[in-house]
Amino acid sequence: MGDKIFDVCNIIFMIILVILTLYPFLNMFALSFNDANDSIRGSVYIWPREWTLRNFEYVFSESNVFYATFISAARTIIGTIVSVFCTAMLAYTISRPEYALKKFVAITFIFTMYFSGGLIPSYLLTKELGLLNNFWVYIIPGIIGVFNMIVIRSFIEGLPEGIMESAKIDGAGDFTTFTRIVLPLTVPALATVSLFVAVSQWNSWFDVFLYNSSRPDLSTLQYELMKVLSTSSATTSSGGSAADAFANAQGNVTMVTPTSVRATMTIVASVPIIMVYPFLQKYFVKGMVVGGVKG
Repeated sequence: MGDKIFDVCNIIFMIILVILTLYPFLNMFALSFNDANDSIRGSVYIWPREWTLRNFEYVFSESNVFYATFISAARTIIGTIVSVFCTAMLAYTISRPEYALKKFVAITFIFTMYFSGGLIPSYLLTKELGLLNNFWVYIIPGIIGVFNMIVIRSFIEGLPEGIMESAKIDGAGDFTTFTRIVLPLTVPALATVSLFVAVSQWNSWFDVFLYNSSRPDLSTLQYELMKVLSTSSATTSSGGSAADAFANAQGNVTMVTPTSVRATMTIVASVPIIMVYPFLQKYFVKGMVVGGVKG
C-alpha cells in the first residue's frame, strides 16, 4: 500500500511539474499564432483562439531578422565545433600521466572558474586583440570551457590505458592517438559538452551588445529579441497604448502588438535549439554519468 501511495503521489507531482514547465512555452506559442487584436481581449492561454500567421509575417518582414538568424546559426555551429575540439585537446593533454605540467595547467584553468579580471579588463583586452566589431569575438574568448574540460578529462581518464599504449606501439603520435582513438571513444562526453556549448552560443546576446552593438550586420537573433523586449517594455511604461504603437498607419488598424511580437520572437529564437536536443539526448545521460564519475 505504501508503494502504491508513493507511485500516485509521484505521478501527480510529475504531472504538475510538467504543466508548470510547459505552460510558459505553450502560452507563447498560443499568443504568437493568435490574432493580435483578439489577444488584447485576453483569455488566450495554451491554444490560439483565432489562428493567424500575421505575427510571423511581421517579424520576418524585418530585414535584420533573417541575417541575425544566419549569424546566430553561424556562431553556434562554428563556436561549438572549435570550442569542443580545442577543449577536448586540452583535456587529453592534462589527462596524460607522462605530461609533467598537467597539475599546474589544470589548477591554472580551474582557478579561472572562480576568479576573473572583471568586465572592464575583459573589454580592454578584447579591444587590444582587435576583436571589437568582429565576428570572431563570439568564438575566441570562449574557446575553452573549464567545466567542459573537466567532464571530458574525467571521461578520457576512464578509458583503458592499453588502447593508447597499443596505438603508440603501432607508431601513432599524440595527435593521431587523439583524433583516431580518443575522439571516437569519447562521443558521449563530446555530445554532452556540445549541447552545453551550442545552447550557450545560441542564447548569448550580451557579447553582441558589448562588442558589436554598432554592427547591425553582426547582430544575433537573441539580441534582436532583447531589443524587441526592451522596446515593448519602453512603449508600455511610457504611458502610451502598446496597441497604438504598432497600429497600421494607413488603416489605423492594429496589425500586431508588442505582446504578440514578443511571443513570436520568443518562439522563433527558441524552436531551433530545442530541435537539436532530441538528436543528442541518447548521449546526454551516459556522457554526464561516465564523465562525472571516474571509473
